[in-house]
Amino acid sequence: MSIHSKYAILIVLMPATVLTKSRRTASRERRRQQLIDATMKCIARKGMGSTTLADVAKEAGLSQGIVNLHFESKDNLLKETLRTLANEYRDKFDRTLERAGPGPAEKLVALMELDLRPSICNRPKLAVWFAFWGEVKSRPTYQRMCDERDRHYDSVVAGLCAELVAQGAYKRVDPAAAANALTSMTNGLWLSCLISPQAWDKNKAMAAVMTYLCSVFPKHFEQ
Repeated sequence: MSIHSKYAILIVLMPATVLTKSRRTASRERRRQQLIDATMKCIARKGMGSTTLADVAKEAGLSQGIVNLHFESKDNLLKETLRTLANEYRDKFDRTLERAGPGPAEKLVALMELDLRPSICNRPKLAVWFAFWGEVKSRPTYQRMCDERDRHYDSVVAGLCAELVAQGAYKRVDPAAAANALTSMTNGLWLSCLISPQAWDKNKAMAAVMTYLCSVFPKHFEQ
């Protein structure tokens, strides 16, 4: 008997309640993601303060009652939106780090390139990130989630810089300072993409990052 036949028999024998529950769970997750995607679009277009549950429902093509059913309040919806955005970035960050070359130089370049990819560095998504960052002082939950993302990022980048310093015996380079400069640079490039999208050029942005890396770690990077 083929594996496909066995799978078909398993489906037939599986209790209807289990299948129904599975479908409901999948449907629920799809609906929640649909609403989160709509929330990001609304925030990018109107800002966080001006976005209402009615706006999200209209953007998603659903009733406001569906929004209330899944999230109960705007605050819950916003927290889940930030969590989704942070988790998405963390997954891409970790996968990039895992798949990059074996050395710290290759890994560092791969992470810098990640930050400038269109899937990360695009105006709508950046507008959402900056909207949440603007609220961290008054919203401890937002600050905690953003801090978790930043600590992981800073720790990895600082560790890679420390490896480069050790390998190249760069006596005048402080790894923490170099990592902080890279983080500030990518944040600045994100802001530039957000406020001046017409002038934004990914290749020029990456060239600026590489120029900095060449100046700090000349034994590992060539202009």
